[in-house]
Amino acid sequence: MLLRHFRGLQTDDIRTKARNDFVSFVDRESETAIRGVILDAFPGHEFLGEEHGSVGGSEWRWIVDPLDGTSNYVHGVPQFAISIALQHGGTLVAGLVFDPVRGDEYVAERGAGAWRNGERLRVADGQPLEDALIGTGFPFRARHVFDDYMATFREIYPRVSDVRRPGSAALDFAFVAAGATGGFWEFALSPWDIAAGALLIEEAGGVITDFEGGSAYLSSGNVVTGAPRIHRELLACVQKVLRERGSALA
Repeated sequence: MLLRHFRGLQTDDIRTKARNDFVSFVDRESETAIRGVILDAFPGHEFLGEEHGSVGGSEWRWIVDPLDGTSNYVHGVPQFAISIALQHGGTLVAGLVFDPVRGDEYVAERGAGAWRNGERLRVADGQPLEDALIGTGFPFRARHVFDDYMATFREIYPRVSDVRRPGSAALDFAFVAAGATGGFWEFALSPWDIAAGALLIEEAGGVITDFEGGSAYLSSGNVVTGAPRIHRELLACVQKVLRERGSALA
């Protein structure tokens, strides 16, 4: 569905949820299709999607972004993904990030590893921060934290090889799990941006936390992640900046 409509949308097919925050009929139809497949198979499960919210209530919860990277998609940039995660009792137990342009399928199951197209994934263990590519994203939905974000960027950028902002958080997390980027940080993400990628990273040997170094990243939306050493150094940079600025870490 995503590929069929890619670079074929008309102006009337796109609406704006907020400034620079787009949605198309493709987002909604993709979520409807995914929800139908999942709830037909697991009718008692809860389903949380970006476009239609939550339905049902269960200890099993699916968290879905039917088109992560909508801004890229509507502008014809081939960097977007589908993100599907499953929680049981609040614990992430399975995750999928699918890149339809490249045909790359990133999957993880708790305790069973992370994989791309059948190849086991590992984070960039042993890579020093100064040699690492680091991913990030701009807080375009949360302009009130933009100055804090820019302060962290100024602290981190001189310490690393380079910084990338591709525009799909789900793929950003997948790239960390694959060791392509050494780490990633961002403010004010949503649970469907994070959930599947978080498990990919953990199962690939990485670490993901909120800005306090805890596990509340799905609720806060504030994320630092990477290979263990890189995560530790990135987190220290973020915490140093926010404390100096008197900004909340939560």
